[in-house]
Amino acid sequence: MKKVYITGVKRVGVTGGAGFIGSNLTSRLISEGYEVVVVDDLSTGLKSNIQNLDCEFHEVSITNAKALRSTLKDCEAIFHFAARGSVPRSIKNPVATHEVNATGTLNVLEIARDSGAHVIFSSSSSVYGRNLELPKNEFMWLGPLTPYAASKLAGEAYVQAYGAAYNVPTTLFRFFNVFGPRQRPDHEYAAVLPKWIWLAMHNEPIEVYGDGTVSRDFTYIDTVLDASVDALRDKVITNGPVNLAFGNRIQLIEVINILKQYFPELEVKFREARPGDVKDSQNSPELMRSLFSAVTPKAFDLAIGETINWLMEFGHKVANGPKTLD
Repeated sequence: MKKVYITGVKRVGVTGGAGFIGSNLTSRLISEGYEVVVVDDLSTGLKSNIQNLDCEFHEVSITNAKALRSTLKDCEAIFHFAARGSVPRSIKNPVATHEVNATGTLNVLEIARDSGAHVIFSSSSSVYGRNLELPKNEFMWLGPLTPYAASKLAGEAYVQAYGAAYNVPTTLFRFFNVFGPRQRPDHEYAAVLPKWIWLAMHNEPIEVYGDGTVSRDFTYIDTVLDASVDALRDKVITNGPVNLAFGNRIQLIEVINILKQYFPELEVKFREARPGDVKDSQNSPELMRSLFSAVTPKAFDLAIGETINWLMEFGHKVANGPKTLD
């Protein structure tokens, strides 16, 4: 792993830029003076997330190689954050998941191979799968349990291969359960935190799959943005993955207890565990801290409080978006 300090990068592409993480990143990049090109097919992203941002928007799927090249060919760096998310969704339609997450990544890398753009890629902690050892580190064996995890691992492999074979400058992050403002709360495949907050806001019960002892290394959106912008500004080139998480392992029952401080009448229903769900997740943050020493995570209770406040005030802007059709 190395840092190569550079200046002068101005035009940056963000795939998935109308989604939760992508739109937050787009806003941050614009605030720091970058010219941003957003690519999103709006299958799950929302145009309203970027409508007031001074960016160039193209409604394009990353599976459309020709259109993608036309929009990103002049970008000096590309944040490749577009993906077909959700473990259950991938189990329902594995081929579609592969086409977006693996072939779509290959399309982005082909553009960078010609242009020399720095590619910053978002993978997922789900690639560890059946490896139950905790905490996780970047040198452990991987065992994907679902088509989603397999497709993200395929993306990782292509990113590393293009770095080695074609000298494409790449940064490979593995995200761990990112949450925060602008995350959609109300569709079938919504992440657990916004989904639970949304249901609690509307006096509806929440469902827990398992006994509540499932744990996650939740990562607040600001942490992701800080590391991502640092990777761009300092051109952090990674020969392998960097786990973007700080070892803050939290059980879902602890999350419920925090939610009850805001919603005392919260009703909880326990269900059987779902196939493909990983029981526990926790990162060992040594590599992350060594490369991004200026990035400091916010305390979970403060971060979830900010998320609740945002959803209560602005949640209607990200609810009732496009349905996920498979």
